[in-house]
Amino acid sequence: MNELKEDLNNVFLRFRKKDFSGNQGALIKNSTWNLISIFGGKVGSFIFTIVLARMLMPELFGLYSLALSTILFFTIFSELGIGTSMLTYVSKSLGKNDPKKAKSYYNYLLKYKLYLVLFSVLLLAILSNFIANSYYDKPIFYALLSGIIFLPAISLQSYLSSAFHAENNYKYTAYKEILFQVIRLILIPLSILYVLRFSVSIIILWIILLTAISHLIVLFFLKISSNREIKFLREKYPRELNSAEKNDLRKFILPLSLLAFSGLFFGYIDTIMLGHYVEGTYLGYYGAAFSLLGSAAAILGFFPGALLPIFSRMGGKSLKKTFRKTRNWLILISISASVFTFVTSKYILMIYGAEYFPAVNILRILSILLIILPLANIYDTYLISRKRTKVIAALLIFSTTINIFLNWFFITRGLKIGMMEAILGAAIATIISRVIYLIGIMFAKKESLEIFNYNFGLKTHS
Repeated sequence: MNELKEDLNNVFLRFRKKDFSGNQGALIKNSTWNLISIFGGKVGSFIFTIVLARMLMPELFGLYSLALSTILFFTIFSELGIGTSMLTYVSKSLGKNDPKKAKSYYNYLLKYKLYLVLFSVLLLAILSNFIANSYYDKPIFYALLSGIIFLPAISLQSYLSSAFHAENNYKYTAYKEILFQVIRLILIPLSILYVLRFSVSIIILWIILLTAISHLIVLFFLKISSNREIKFLREKYPRELNSAEKNDLRKFILPLSLLAFSGLFFGYIDTIMLGHYVEGTYLGYYGAAFSLLGSAAAILGFFPGALLPIFSRMGGKSLKKTFRKTRNWLILISISASVFTFVTSKYILMIYGAEYFPAVNILRILSILLIILPLANIYDTYLISRKRTKVIAALLIFSTTINIFLNWFFITRGLKIGMMEAILGAAIATIISRVIYLIGIMFAKKESLEIFNYNFGLKTHS
């Protein structure tokens, strides 16, 4: 506790002196802007979700959540670890004062990013009819088709954001997030007042389409800002990557691709499976509870989000010390947030309206995620920075397989009693599989330190 107080005093002292030098200063600056980005984004998202949930009511809100989750699921195929790889390798190149090499990595990976985005769009366009009308049997076909605009906008936004982060510039991604929330909060609620008289499929289409347009506006802002603010992108004659560098990059990306695929699959499989089994109203209950927890968990995870470019440049005792301090802060804050959410869940859901009170038990079960998700995030960040992506990928594949089985088991068993029991079953399955993953990633990090210590003769502090 004394160490935490000392760290807090040091943070306030640096802010007062405007001293952000060194790794600790970079961490404080990055974390501050990352917190502004996440806090602004999640507060805006939270307000937007409340307005949307109240205007649409559980059934329409559930169908909107299902359509959005399905489109986001297809971002799996447009990511496949490209953004994280670019962030890692560009950060390392800049850490070695080699901006030409940094731009070479950026350009090389951007080409593959564009191919993957095109593939994702085509795949979504081909499968939309089957998913909406056969698998889900719900009126979201046109909404899924609007994903052909949504997917490129959000995927390229993510890539440009990673380029800013590689230069330890988190300011413009904070601006981007706030801009998106403001545009969305203005456009969509006003449009809903007009389209509520139309059919369900048109209402959901309109919301997703306007969200996509909001993302396109923000992508345009990021592109203009990147040309002006990202220094390594101004390099005119970047050298070509040699064969050894390309091979090293491929070795890094391959397990990271499995990681990205499994991670996003892990994140959306519960909603996608529930979409096949339960009605839109119950999806609305689940979506309302998960939106609350997701926003809170993202805010708690602002430290890990700022650590990857720093971890990538650090080693030895300074790396272990930074990791340990950040983890201890997260544990303290996460447990407090989880207990608070569990105790006050009924009052929290009042903001959605009385129609969402059946989601109280769902929120209570999922409150454990406020401990699990931020902790798993920081362990992931550590291992990615050490290029131990194969371990993360293997753990994600294992826990995702368990998650699919547990979701199927608990949902189908719950349906024998009722749809609410199926929803609770999905929540329990999610918690169990997340706990399994967290335990695995903690052991993997400890093993990583033991390997590091064996090579360099350092003591372990886990």
